[in-house]
Amino acid sequence: MPPLWVLLALGCLRLCSGVNLQPQLASVTFATNNPTLSTVALEKPLCMFDSTEDLSGPYEVYLYVLVDSASSRNASVQDDTKTPLSSTFQQTEGGRTGPYKASAFDLTPCSDLPSLDAVGDVSRASEILNAYLIRVGSNGTCLSDPNFLGLCNPPLSAATEYRFKYVLVNMSTGLVQDQSLWSDPIRTNRPTPYSAIDTWPGRRSGGMIVITSILGSLPFFLLLGFAGAIVLSLLDMGDSDAETTHDSQITQEAVAKSLGTSEPSYTSVNRGSALDRAEVYTSKLQD
Repeated sequence: MPPLWVLLALGCLRLCSGVNLQPQLASVTFATNNPTLSTVALEKPLCMFDSTEDLSGPYEVYLYVLVDSASSRNASVQDDTKTPLSSTFQQTEGGRTGPYKASAFDLTPCSDLPSLDAVGDVSRASEILNAYLIRVGSNGTCLSDPNFLGLCNPPLSAATEYRFKYVLVNMSTGLVQDQSLWSDPIRTNRPTPYSAIDTWPGRRSGGMIVITSILGSLPFFLLLGFAGAIVLSLLDMGDSDAETTHDSQITQEAVAKSLGTSEPSYTSVNRGSALDRAEVYTSKLQD
């Protein structure tokens, strides 16, 4: 791949040959996914308007957008007094009834463009891209924000062909100084059908997704059941210990009572034997 400065130099040479040129898609070096479903990245008109003569005073470049149609090549962006149109996205139904102004930026002289030696500097990458590129459809909130006062550059429609035009405006007079041709039709991407989405390592139907979700949640329920079984087993062990303690107390009381009742019997037996021996001994003395 050639270095970036070569690509940009070739782009500048293409635009420096005169103003009868068209806006071009940004190089893939700067915008790899271009266009997208709702945006189009274009090269800014580098050295386009100041290549034939030196411009003095404040100038701005307006970018107009128009949905492609049979009459779009001849659509005008100025009135009879050479005043540029100020139509908005809402007023033109997104460019379907006429061109709308999507962006405005200062004209940067060729000598003031940022050096490409710093292209590898991450902190300056955004600055360099903004100097060389402009993205149409980059503002996704301006239509819904009631407090937005700037120039609205809302997302484009998917699978739609658009044309673009650069207009140089002298800010001292407010009149059109020069303008490019309308670009060739540039089509935004079409949404990919759901059935065509590549779900590597294999396509999955809705049923397979449901089954996968169930199997994915199964370990959680198994773990929950295992924890419940442990808790129940601990509760059962506590109950069995209490029953064992109660049985042992009853057994001890029963033994104690049985021992207590046998003592009187034992004593009475011993006393009876002593009385009998005493009577026998007395009878013998009488004889």
